[in-house]
Amino acid sequence: MNHFVIDTNVLMTADGQAPQAPPECVLRSIDALAEAKNGRICIDDGMRILDEYTQNLGYAGQPGAGKAFVKWVWENQANPEHSERLPIHDNSERVFDEFPADPELEGFDINDRKFVAVALTSLHKPEILNAVDQDWWDYKEPLRKNGVKIRFIHPEQFV
Repeated sequence: MNHFVIDTNVLMTADGQAPQAPPECVLRSIDALAEAKNGRICIDDGMRILDEYTQNLGYAGQPGAGKAFVKWVWENQANPEHSERLPIHDNSERVFDEFPADPELEGFDINDRKFVAVALTSLHKPEILNAVDQDWWDYKEPLRKNGVKIRFIHPEQFV
């Protein structure tokens, strides 16, 4: 079974809330969320990822694919068939102990470090899915060097 860490930008893109995303990227994001539902989503046990999802998409309003996914994660967060909840630990220098202490990653987005920490904590080595966040593209090599697997849903937009 595949394991996934999903950056919030994928949910926003699937919901049509990423104006920079071309229609193909929206469709690919929707497909990626459907694929993730057939696997296992990796989240932190401190609710940081789920809180970010709900802050950005919420539960109210017309449900698009992103909001529907947030609801699904909320309902399945404790179901080991669908989610893996992982502990990550605060660190005053790197934000999380599990985030690599690599000087090449010092400028990596602080808000995205929780996704890296969760991915590196899981024994299943999940892919982190990214749709439109340039930061992942800019740091892809140092992240890969540190064992992080990233899937760019629409890499054409970064080239």
